[in-house]
Amino acid sequence: MSNVNSVPTRGMTLRRLIFLTLATGVVAGVLGWLVIDLIRHVSRSTEGRRAPAEIGTETAPVGVVKLELAAMRNIGLTVVQAQVRTVQQLIRATGSIGPNESRLAHIRPLARGRIEKVHVRLGDRVRARQSLVDYDNIELGESIGAYLSAVAGLEKAKTEAEVARRSLERARSLVELGAVARAEFERRDAEYRNALASINSQKADISNVEEKLHRFGLTDTDLQKLSPQVSSDYHREASHATLTAPFDGVIVKYNVAEGEVVGADDELFTLADLSTVWVLADVYEKDIALIREGQEARIITDAYPGEVFRGRITYVSDTLDPKTRTAKVRCEVPNPDGRLKLEMFVTVELPTPLGRQALMVPSTAIQQIDDQPVVFVKTGEARFERRNVRLGVNSKGWVEVTSGVREGEPVVAEGSFHLKSALLRERIGGEE
Repeated sequence: MSNVNSVPTRGMTLRRLIFLTLATGVVAGVLGWLVIDLIRHVSRSTEGRRAPAEIGTETAPVGVVKLELAAMRNIGLTVVQAQVRTVQQLIRATGSIGPNESRLAHIRPLARGRIEKVHVRLGDRVRARQSLVDYDNIELGESIGAYLSAVAGLEKAKTEAEVARRSLERARSLVELGAVARAEFERRDAEYRNALASINSQKADISNVEEKLHRFGLTDTDLQKLSPQVSSDYHREASHATLTAPFDGVIVKYNVAEGEVVGADDELFTLADLSTVWVLADVYEKDIALIREGQEARIITDAYPGEVFRGRITYVSDTLDPKTRTAKVRCEVPNPDGRLKLEMFVTVELPTPLGRQALMVPSTAIQQIDDQPVVFVKTGEARFERRNVRLGVNSKGWVEVTSGVREGEPVVAEGSFHLKSALLRERIGGEE
């Protein structure tokens, strides 16, 4: 009985095994078909979102952007051919504004004196010959006293000479009559000559004092007023001197107070004529050979954005700063309105013609993508291709291109930023 029952059992087990194998194969086939279909769907979806430059290629060195004609008009897109132009290098340097040293007056008193009245303050604008300060010139007072003494001495010498002359005339008459010895006549003649010499000596002393008084600012008319016959009180007023401005300018330094005693070495004011200013720029050693006196200089400031002040190079230093390896370059810049202020920091642009030809594109054509300079070249009516480029020098709104573009190729100038934005949007969409 055991053999009869075992046969059906083995048959049933075999059928179950065959059924399970067939079922497993069917399920595996269905799953495989589903996976393949999903892969195909994802591939089609990704390819539909891929940037035009990536379709049909594994890697693409450039991107392509397509724009509708209406969109091109809306963004004001312009195209300029890459062209060979004369390179003019533009050297940029930092600098600061200082006074024109040739129009800078350090005003000091001519001699020791006491300050009586100050007419100006720091920062005041003054005109030529405007009064700055009144002071009692002690040395001038002493010189006036010496002048009056010399004038009195001259009058005394003239009187003595006149007496000596009359005595000599009487002696001459007596000698002719034989009433006086010849020796007496010669003695009186010598006295007269000494009197004349005394007059000349006093005149010389007066001339020396007059020259000193003229240096203090007194005129011949003022000297005439010192005569006792004209006024006995003018000499007290004449020692009160006034310092005036030598030219139009601004008081940039101030070191005086009423009542203090000052000397000839004390600087009371510094007056600067700011109708022109000096800009001192630091130019690197490698650029010095391109700098010449007389070249144009363009001055740019943060205070007046978009405005350029123009001047000329008037001096290039013969020495370099050993720490910074820069040389001072001085530019003289007109400043009629006084808008350029002393100590203002500026950027100095020095156009320097190099005398060579180079392939160039407008500076507005250059964009940066992934830290790489690029341009967009028009390759169709509404098709623009990205090109990686290498750049050289800048010159008057144009940039030298050493690789990536050929002469005559149409490059997008205005509107290149919009093409860059469109290309980056394509890339972001492809990465989703």
